[in-house]
Parts: sequence; structure tokens; C-alpha cells
Amino acid sequence: MVKKLVLLQNIVKTYQTGNIEHQVLKGINLEVKEGDFLAIMGVSGSGKTTLLNIIGLLDKPTSGTYIFDGQDVSKLNSKEIAFIRNKKIGFIFQAFHLIPWATTLENVLLPLLYRKEGFTKEDEKEAVKLLERLGLIDKIHAKPSELSGGQQQRVAIARALINKPKLLLADEPTGNLDTQSSSEVMKIFKELNQEGLTIILVTHDPEIAKNAKEIKIIVDGVFVEK
Repeated sequence: MVKKLVLLQNIVKTYQTGNIEHQVLKGINLEVKEGDFLAIMGVSGSGKTTLLNIIGLLDKPTSGTYIFDGQDVSKLNSKEIAFIRNKKIGFIFQAFHLIPWATTLENVLLPLLYRKEGFTKEDEKEAVKLLERLGLIDKIHAKPSELSGGQQQRVAIARALINKPKLLLADEPTGNLDTQSSSEVMKIFKELNQEGLTIILVTHDPEIAKNAKEIKIIVDGVFVEK
């Protein structure tokens, strides 16, 4: 029996600006099982990033139910949510978000600094293995400014994987990359998914979305039929 990892039921997200309410998500229902690779497509302002932030526990819905890995996350406090986010979810963003003064290896190890015990020699070996797999072993001591866009995104992928997450979330991960680098990043995603990692990817690019096993289209805060 394949386990449901993400279950969203009637998720609504409303933002208040002064007296004006803006409903970004208007009753989203979504089920993602372990091993799925889902692409969520939509134009700018469609609600796709807000949805990804809710799935990644970076934001809370205004109403609705979110069950992640068997837990109703609306019943958890901020400390419990932060623990799940750090241990079970890996994030990849369009803008890489690497620390400019840190080396490639230090950037990969960064999520482990949030643990009480910090990181061990074994963690360091794991980071080196990830960088080797991603073709960055010769860049291990390089700073982000010494790396190409594609290399920086591969560092971000290694950083997202260092905690061995159950779910990988990627928000326009190829948005700042050239065609070849985009293709390399998507090849890595497909390999990771084949190894069992669950991936949810947000994109506006149909060519990138084609790499996923399933595509959902969001328009004005609701999923529509393709």
C-alpha cells in the first residue's frame, strides 16, 4: 500500500491588505503519494508558489486541512512544524539562496547547523558524496561567486538532500538557468524520483513540467482540467 505523503482538503489562503481581502487559493484539494513526481503549472499570480509554501510548511492556510506524512500539521506548534520542515522536507528555489561567504561544502551542510548536535564527520562525508554525485567534487572549496548558475543550483540540490528528506519541493528551479543547465537539473530530479524521492515542482514552463509523472494546472487559485 503506497502511503499518502501530502493530503490537502479544501485549502483556502486569504491575504488582508487594509480593508481589502485577496483570496489566493480558493479550495485546493490535492493528494500526493510517496514516490510521486508532480509538476504544478501556472502563470505568475496563479497561486502556485503560495500553495508550495503551504505544502512546505513555510506558510499556513486560512482554512482547510493539511495532513503531512500522517500528521494534521494544523494541530502542531511552531517548534514541531520547524522540526518537520528541517527533517522531512527539502527546498530548492529559483534564486539558489546560497551563503556568499561560505564554501560549497559549508552551504550543503547549512541545514544541519539548525540541529542541536550540529553536524558530524559522517554528515560531512555524506555531503562530499552528494557533491561527487552532482559533479561538484572539484568545486568543494569554491564560493558561490566562483560557480556558474547551473553549479549553484546543484549545490542547492545537495543542500536540500543532506537531511535525506521525504519530500523535495522545487519552486521554478530552472528559472535562472540556461537550457543545458535546466536539462541537467531535471535529469537529476528524474534520477532522484526513480530512487523513490517524492518531488513537487512548480513551474510556468511546459517543457520542464513534462519531466514529471503528473501535471496539474492552477488558474486563479484553483486546479483546472488540462
